[in-house]
Amino acid sequence: MGKRRRARELALQSLFYVDSTSAPPLKALDLFCQNFPPPKDLAQFFYELAKGVIEKRDEIDRLIEQHSNNWKLYRMSAVDLNLMRIAAYEFLFCPDVPRRVSINEAIDIGKRFGTAESGAFINGILDSIHLHLGKEEKAEKKR
Repeated sequence: MGKRRRARELALQSLFYVDSTSAPPLKALDLFCQNFPPPKDLAQFFYELAKGVIEKRDEIDRLIEQHSNNWKLYRMSAVDLNLMRIAAYEFLFCPDVPRRVSINEAIDIGKRFGTAESGAFINGILDSIHLHLGKEEKAEKKR
């Protein structure tokens, strides 16, 4: 398993913890890291994802909600939702990560930590976001 995959899995676990506590999100992330410190070779990407999702959560959640037909965020499993948040963060703020890689990683991790339906559910929403962002980028290039 690659380092980035392991960093994504750890980010998922930390975001799951953040969602399950009433502590302020960054404080909850610090507490998680005190108890489960990320390995040094994963720390930079892990922190970028976990802190980035926390800091940009409102923007990311709006994007996911726009592309999840008939699904409200509160009805989604915490695993699926946080994996989509991580992938959407990568779409928006990690230009070095191809979007297809983010989608495939989210699907694979979802199959491992989620339900039997997680892969298809995650794929559908992330693919819709990917297509939407691609159209926006093409429109911007034409200007």
